[in-house]
Amino acid sequence: MLALVGTIVDAEKVLPDHAVLVEGNKIAKVVPAERVGEFGPERVYGGNGFFVMPGLINAHTHVAMARFRGIGESMPTQEWLEKIIWPREREWTREEIRNWTLLGMTEAIANGSTTINDHYFFAEEIARTAETIGIRAFVGHTIIDLVDFPHAAPEEGFRFFKRWRGRSDLVVPTLAPHATNTVSLELMSEISKVSEEEDGRVHIHLAQSRGEVRELRRRYNLKPVEFLHRAGVLNERLIGVHGVYLLENEMKALSSSGSTLVHCPSSNVELEAKTVNLPRLVELGLNVALGTDSPNPVGSIDMFAEMRCMALFSNLMSGKPRSISAREVLRLATVNGARALGIAVGLIRPGYLADLLLINGRKPWFTPPENPYSHIVYSARGSDVEAVLVNGEVVYERGYFVRLGKRIEELLP
Repeated sequence: MLALVGTIVDAEKVLPDHAVLVEGNKIAKVVPAERVGEFGPERVYGGNGFFVMPGLINAHTHVAMARFRGIGESMPTQEWLEKIIWPREREWTREEIRNWTLLGMTEAIANGSTTINDHYFFAEEIARTAETIGIRAFVGHTIIDLVDFPHAAPEEGFRFFKRWRGRSDLVVPTLAPHATNTVSLELMSEISKVSEEEDGRVHIHLAQSRGEVRELRRRYNLKPVEFLHRAGVLNERLIGVHGVYLLENEMKALSSSGSTLVHCPSSNVELEAKTVNLPRLVELGLNVALGTDSPNPVGSIDMFAEMRCMALFSNLMSGKPRSISAREVLRLATVNGARALGIAVGLIRPGYLADLLLINGRKPWFTPPENPYSHIVYSARGSDVEAVLVNGEVVYERGYFVRLGKRIEELLP
């Protein structure tokens, strides 16, 4: 048994001077800190001045794209893809994917992500790397049929999905059509059939750019959500990403279908100079989760930075200060991501999987301590993460990756 001691913070509660007891891969008990000794834990982490919180769920990533960090700054989405990203992606090798995936995953863990939902090529290498490092990973092999892209062959996407079904405690395969304008209606309908038969998540870029919406209108005379509905994937298994150019009726359709929209505010503002009206999405009852997107264009895989951007950009888009509370921001980054992926994480409750963070709050930016929600959303940064547990196992502690037996600086290329 392990114990994490400090101020417990999740979207439901704040409990000063408490401890989370972990047994096996689950949370066993939540008790006052003074009672920890009664249970005889083998190791105790944290103490006065620390925060214990659920691991952050990064609901949209391309971790291997750490390779392209800093390239192609200040381009709109379609130009960025066609001139910068796609030419380089065509040159990937399996070895490069392994190396850069490892680096991206270590960055994600060190910055507090215990779960990632990754959408990329060579998914086999990404899945294996996730098992090696110990991160919980939903992984889909990117599928494209309307652009000549050999790495994104649909048959490989289906093969990967079937190979990894039920194979791992940490890795769950998804179906990953690239976007509504790069996948045909026929292929999307085939994906829908597999999703329904196998109860698999469908993870897709949705209304991310003006070009996507125009191209879909020209090809099928459909809006993005209409396209998904026509294909049969508009349901609780759908995880759409971005939604920058969704119309009101499309937002309502997503909400009523039980689908999820992943908000990637930094990426949207960098590539499109625009993002969603978050308070309106929440008002409509849509399940909105949070993702960092790739390290290019946003520069990092840091969910703390992304939470802060989400809160600030929400004010900008809605025209209202404090348009979303810090507590609600934390909910989107934990509870809503868990709902999207169908896993029992995101809250600190007995019986939930022990995917947890220990945050070192003994720093000036956490002072005074009266409002932990505000501190976590507006003040915390990835470098404040002291330790990370995934599935009840300590996988990261003060710069050291336990399964790898290496410190973060030893992993740099």
